[in-house]
Amino acid sequence: MVKIMKKELISTLQKSFEGCAHIVDGVEFWYARELQTLLGYTEWRKFLGVIEKAKEACTKSGYAIPDHFVGAAKMVSLGSGAEREVDDFILTRYACYLIAQNGDPRKEQIAFAQSYFAIQTRKQELIEERIALQERFEARNKLIAAETELSKLIYERGVDDAGFARIRSKGDEALFGGNDTKQMKLKLDIPQNRPLADFLPTVTIAAKNFATEITNFNVQQNDVQGEIKITKEHVKNNKEMRRVLAKNKIIPEHLPPEEDIKKLQKRVKSQEEKLAEASKRKMQKRLG
Repeated sequence: MVKIMKKELISTLQKSFEGCAHIVDGVEFWYARELQTLLGYTEWRKFLGVIEKAKEACTKSGYAIPDHFVGAAKMVSLGSGAEREVDDFILTRYACYLIAQNGDPRKEQIAFAQSYFAIQTRKQELIEERIALQERFEARNKLIAAETELSKLIYERGVDDAGFARIRSKGDEALFGGNDTKQMKLKLDIPQNRPLADFLPTVTIAAKNFATEITNFNVQQNDVQGEIKITKEHVKNNKEMRRVLAKNKIIPEHLPPEEDIKKLQKRVKSQEEKLAEASKRKMQKRLG
């Protein structure tokens, strides 16, 4: 019976927290006055003390308080039917997490909220990281496809694998301000046996891909023959990409390397599995 009651309480609390979230223009937030009730605080004065502790924790964690705790005013109804204005806060999910961490652990609502917001906040971080990974991964796959097509085209025009490597390196030299593929790997401390693009930021991968796509198009359209002419075409297109990037104050050889895309894929997958397992264990523990 106790186990069933706990399960019902957890289900109720989860629905309450999710139902209390507000979303405006895609931005999710909570009102402190509403969170106060959810966390079992009857007095605003005491809850305000918890908020102040949460603000201190926010600062110590290196985050700006105004980014997560925004002062607001709210109208509340009085017994007479009139209304009066009271102080309130607009809170991010991270702010809610900090408030829960600094709340009274004897309250069942606080105990639940500590787990709930910790898990949900980590989920949000994973989602954002996964989106960034997906963007890089899609750009990388497009570049692989474009370079595979270029390799096929130049092979048909009498250029071997060694020639393809030279053409690609000359393209990199044009894009990276005089640094060829080998030099960029040394500059960014990338193993020579690994593809340079696995460590480049999305914007650079996209620039390399677009230059290669243009080369493929022009080689086919104009039936460009031989390594020298194809190299000239590829260099021209990479120089154009560099010009576009520079115009937007992006200097590709000055951008720091990104995490190895293969390691990033493995880490995101591992974190998702750990999060799912941790969430399962915490809920099982709560159910006793």
